[in-house]
Amino acid sequence: MSETTGDILAFITGRFPQAEITATEDIFSLGYINSLFAMELVMHLEKTFAVTIPNEELRIDNFRTAAAMTELVGRLRPAATVG
Repeated sequence: MSETTGDILAFITGRFPQAEITATEDIFSLGYINSLFAMELVMHLEKTFAVTIPNEELRIDNFRTAAAMTELVGRLRPAATVG
């Protein structure tokens, strides 16, 4: 598991300690995400990984799983910091 994925999962389980999720589980279908927490998640990704998520990337499929969010962060990071 990448450091990015681990951080995302830690953020989710920090808010929902009972959550035992993997990087590929759909956190929306599991019921952990509502509109407020979705915005908190976006803000967390932007702040933690120093990225700006453009409006066209604010699609549910980019946030369904920790793996999808990790891919999104990877696409948005400058090439010099990806690794």
